[in-house]
Amino acid sequence: MRFTVDSSVAELLDNAEARLQAAGIDTPFNDAKLLLAHAAQVSLSDVDMARLMGRTLAQLQSQRNVTVSSDNTAAAFNTDCSTPHEPDAAAQFTAMLARREAREPLQHITGHAPFRYLDLLVGPGVFVPRPETESVVQAALDWMDQHGMKSPRVVDLCAGSGAIGLSVATEVPDSCVWAVEMDATAASWTRRNLDRVGATMPDLASRYRLMRADATCELTLADLDGTVDVVISNPPYIPEHDVPEQTEVREYDPDMALYGGSADGMMIPERIISRAWALLKPGGLLVMEHDISQPVRTRAFATAIGFSQAATHEDLTGRPRFLTAIKPK
Repeated sequence: MRFTVDSSVAELLDNAEARLQAAGIDTPFNDAKLLLAHAAQVSLSDVDMARLMGRTLAQLQSQRNVTVSSDNTAAAFNTDCSTPHEPDAAAQFTAMLARREAREPLQHITGHAPFRYLDLLVGPGVFVPRPETESVVQAALDWMDQHGMKSPRVVDLCAGSGAIGLSVATEVPDSCVWAVEMDATAASWTRRNLDRVGATMPDLASRYRLMRADATCELTLADLDGTVDVVISNPPYIPEHDVPEQTEVREYDPDMALYGGSADGMMIPERIISRAWALLKPGGLLVMEHDISQPVRTRAFATAIGFSQAATHEDLTGRPRFLTAIKPK
């Protein structure tokens, strides 16, 4: 099927869903709808309405030009499809659909990824934040709230896109966050997201500090040793021979953000736990994401170096996903 502005939204979505399903995409209809909304520069609800009403792509695009009259009511829906529509949503949708068929990550195609209350910029060279990591952040936020912390000191080790640290900084308005990322490309994405989020939060630049450094090195943020309330980390943790099956992960997420540096994937997580021990003040909390094969080993290592109350927590799918541990007072 050749897509044009005269194609119906229903036809576009049905055809795209079939193609993506054939390509092995897990959520073909959802991805097709997101791509169409992005190509037409409209909302997902606009796409749903156009599909329901039997509208064409041209009519969907005209939603961007709905005007508001002086009495604050929307002007009549533009059904004139004879004028050119810029940009060419049909061509953009065709190109984006082909990229998704080839298993390029949806987030790379649209250029952004949702994470909690943020819309983060992502692309080649940075790990795409996952929904399961939202639970890691929530555990830290809940703990800070339970302990009445209004201006906590928080360190995000292995910051990547900045998802964890920026979520804390925006959701805890008086927090101070230090983010550490070693890779130059990934750190550039962190900086872009800091600038993006900071555009609507003027004090963010003074409360969020990004350092390009090795998160496992004892010299990194050494001046903070013994003073941090919470350390949060989503480090590389995949066992080195456990190559991800998903093309989107295997071919597009940076190896540096995936593999834990040893056969069991524990080398980097263990170093993160050790670094967190030094950074935390007595009574401080470590929250660290890990592989589903590592709950016993992460608890055992944390306990061995002195942490107490080491516990494993499940993600939204019921799999063991992250460790919490307390540095005793």
